[in-house]
Amino acid sequence: MPRPAGPPCTQLHCAQLSLAATTFAATGAAPAAASADGAPHKKPTVVLVHGAFADASSWSGVIKRLERDGNPVIAPANPLRGLNSDSAYLAALLKTVKGPVVLVGHSYGGAVISQAADHDPNVKALVYIAAFSPAKGESAAELSGKFPGGTLGSTLTQVPVPLAGGGTGTDLYIDPAKFHNQFAADVPRATADLMAATRRPITDYALNEKATKEAWKTIPSWDLITTQDKNIPAAAQRFMAKRAHSHSIEFKASHAVSVSRPDVVTKLVEEASAAAVR
Repeated sequence: MPRPAGPPCTQLHCAQLSLAATTFAATGAAPAAASADGAPHKKPTVVLVHGAFADASSWSGVIKRLERDGNPVIAPANPLRGLNSDSAYLAALLKTVKGPVVLVGHSYGGAVISQAADHDPNVKALVYIAAFSPAKGESAAELSGKFPGGTLGSTLTQVPVPLAGGGTGTDLYIDPAKFHNQFAADVPRATADLMAATRRPITDYALNEKATKEAWKTIPSWDLITTQDKNIPAAAQRFMAKRAHSHSIEFKASHAVSVSRPDVVTKLVEEASAAAVR
């Protein structure tokens, strides 16, 4: 059956009509480390899931640092077509990863990891980077609009697109002229312009589709709250982090914190990874 296009979104992200081919942005062998009983073990695989208006390259600075420290890393392409289908896509990928996993989501990617990790015994930690962690029955758009401070809606362009099963959906893009200020104000202009040129759209359906799973209730979580975020208000991030009992930190950064401050993101991910193998 064709998927409903969903109501127009007043807040939030985006992703492309291209094929959702998984891009393994980086993988690396991890050296053995000592566990509490002295037995050697490998570091968990870190899986980095990008959000809307971005792609896997947004993790490049984080990947370099994680690999330098001996962490195996995978950064797949997030289809950005619908919450349930995107989560199923990620869950299928996770089944191919051996051993413990630290699952990291940025923005809408947080909603995806919250669903994909449900009942997956290999996922030992969830890390939310300026991200959504919806409860059952909540959507990303709903959570973003729950608190003041977001200005994404006024920057979005809607593009009708044909759906594979028939009918018409809507892709959302940030106006490239507004991208720097809205999405990545603390990123150099030249870098932000490149990000805007390669930005991937997300469907309004994905942002309005309600969550059906909430892995953060059973898996330990960490949360980086970006206080200068214009996509997901800091108040919304705090609300979700508190509800999930996350180990949270706040940092003065834009929504594109993985690009502007990969060092801060890496530190939090490695904290979660270390806790996962204790």
